[in-house]
Amino acid sequence: MASDNTRPQASRIDDGWRQTHLGRLLGHAMRRFDSRVQALMAHDAEVPLALSHLAARGQISAAHIHITRHLAVTGSRLQDLADAAGMSKQAMGKLVDQCVAWGLVTREADPHDGRAKQVRFTTAGLAWLGGFQRAVRQAEAELRQAVGEDVATVIALGLEAYAGS
Repeated sequence: MASDNTRPQASRIDDGWRQTHLGRLLGHAMRRFDSRVQALMAHDAEVPLALSHLAARGQISAAHIHITRHLAVTGSRLQDLADAAGMSKQAMGKLVDQCVAWGLVTREADPHDGRAKQVRFTTAGLAWLGGFQRAVRQAEAELRQAVGEDVATVIALGLEAYAGS
């Protein structure tokens, strides 16, 4: 067991970096952006009422946004959807089950593999996707207004370069 004399003194450790490093800032920015998208979708008259009510009551989480963000318009296999969202197949399966219950998606037989299922947007889900697109555009416009066009462009270019490496 280390004595008090051999342990670094907590008061001498610079701890400010934990609040300001890029990973933390990116996480805060993503949560803020997703929260704004959800708020906009909750008030979008073109989003099916039941789904906008779920968003307004905070029952649609960032995890549900992963489905909206990653599900191909033509449908996706559950494993592909989970991989794209960076989630386990089991966790994505639970989200898909919830979205099926809400009428956002369906599970259909995969025409190329009888053992697999395709997750597809329903008509209401496609309306939700349209609301997501409008909300993302509005949130991006708000970000551009908040930081300026030049800074927003640099952020986008930097994130594209970093994500692609």
